[in-house]
Amino acid sequence: MLPIRFMTFAELGLPIASDDRIIWRFAQANQMILLTANRSMKGEDSLEQVMREENTLTSLPVITIGNANRLLTDLDYRDRCVERIMEIALDIDDYRGSRRIFVP
Repeated sequence: MLPIRFMTFAELGLPIASDDRIIWRFAQANQMILLTANRSMKGEDSLEQVMREENTLTSLPVITIGNANRLLTDLDYRDRCVERIMEIALDIDDYRGSRRIFVP
């Protein structure tokens, strides 16, 4: 239904040590949804701070997996995360400007 492609930092040419501000700006400039585990809210370049400062009504949301360890070990949890991510992707325009969405 949707051509969804997951990409790594290496595939995008981004250094793995890139700060969250660079990553968020890159994702927005390239109309990509950023999928992440729970991130630190500390520092001027933390993902939370960047979203507070730079998010607009047309910005794509950041999708955050609530429990990354459980994602790797719990099939039901993983399925619920996938279903929720697909729901968001199908209706992405409804989620623009919402900053962060926790899944599942």
